[in-house]
Amino acid sequence: MSDTAAGRRAQWYAIGASFFGWTFDAFDFFVLTFMLTDVAKAFGETRPTLTWTLTATLAMRPVGAFVFGIMADRIGRRLSMTVNIIFYAVMSALSGLAPSFGWFLVLRALFGVGMGGQWGTGASLVLETVPARWRGVLSGLLHQGYSLGNLLAALAFLLLYPTLQRIDAMNAWRYMFFLGGLPALMSVVVVTKVKESEAWQEHRTDWQTYVRSMPAVWKRFVYLVVLLTAMGFISHGTQDLYPTFLQQQRQFTSSQVALTTMLSMVGAILGGLVIGQASDWFGRRRAMIGGALGALVVIPLWVLAPNPALLVLGGFLMQFFVQGSWGVIPAHMNELSPGHMRAFFPGFAYQLGMLCAGVVPPLEALIGEHFSYATSMGAFAAVSLIIGCFVIGFGPEAHGISFRKQTQHTAA
Repeated sequence: MSDTAAGRRAQWYAIGASFFGWTFDAFDFFVLTFMLTDVAKAFGETRPTLTWTLTATLAMRPVGAFVFGIMADRIGRRLSMTVNIIFYAVMSALSGLAPSFGWFLVLRALFGVGMGGQWGTGASLVLETVPARWRGVLSGLLHQGYSLGNLLAALAFLLLYPTLQRIDAMNAWRYMFFLGGLPALMSVVVVTKVKESEAWQEHRTDWQTYVRSMPAVWKRFVYLVVLLTAMGFISHGTQDLYPTFLQQQRQFTSSQVALTTMLSMVGAILGGLVIGQASDWFGRRRAMIGGALGALVVIPLWVLAPNPALLVLGGFLMQFFVQGSWGVIPAHMNELSPGHMRAFFPGFAYQLGMLCAGVVPPLEALIGEHFSYATSMGAFAAVSLIIGCFVIGFGPEAHGISFRKQTQHTAA
């Protein structure tokens, strides 16, 4: 992408579209975590049963990554992102109309298809568009759209949900999902403002070459799935049931839960930027391991702090380190991916890893109901972080590699 005014505008449009697409995806996913008790009550189910809807969303994300990833590699990032945004927005709104738990489960699974297609398409568009020297910090920014979505879900739960409950207590949770239809408006911006990346145009191949090249990269693909599985255990193990832990075990009020979550997401956003920038300076693996070790150290403060103030600090620091490490993932995976399948390859590996990590919410909830959420979440986090450090440390790295064919040829 040229360094002209038009080129810079195109870069920022790509960053904005991808960032907010991921933000609204995350908003819809996390808003349910705040309402698990109310939705379970509405359908006459238990909280552990309702957590299977979170697993269903995670389970269908690989389908979306497969379909939209190949679409983005074959016909372009822009059109694929537009279709993806419209699809997940519609599935979100329909979730609010579910007449039964069975239908709700199906619609959350379909939402997972849309959610799964967003990450690979958006990450490839942004990281192919911006200069290599910005990849780490913008990778951190892009991924923290996920944290901002969580923060906005907490804000809506804090400010909007009580009002909706006063108006219609039985159906308040349904209106929260209707907000998920708003991202469809973004499709207009994607169509009119975002440009296809020059790297995609250079690496685009015919269908036969695309398919035949897949077996040659299977070892790298398996590694990325293992990496994302470990990272998924870390992320979902420290986020999904944290509001439930605060409510059920530490007796936080709904507003206290929302505020604590919001502060932790501020930590996540700051961590993504700081550790993302560190990855540009010191390398992707070193930055990620540093973040993981920091998270390991703060586990006692995160779930065992003796008073609310320290507990809030622990939540802030945990997400600073966890999501800071995660913020390096988009750049790291895109640099390790073949140029002609940069939407499909990392996106599908990412979502297969999330599928494997989908057992975390119901398993944590089951153990938490029988013992304590502090024991369940603390143990999961510690084991996941230690394993994650080994997986990251023994893997490959391609820090700063050029995504352009002509640059690669010149360097060679």
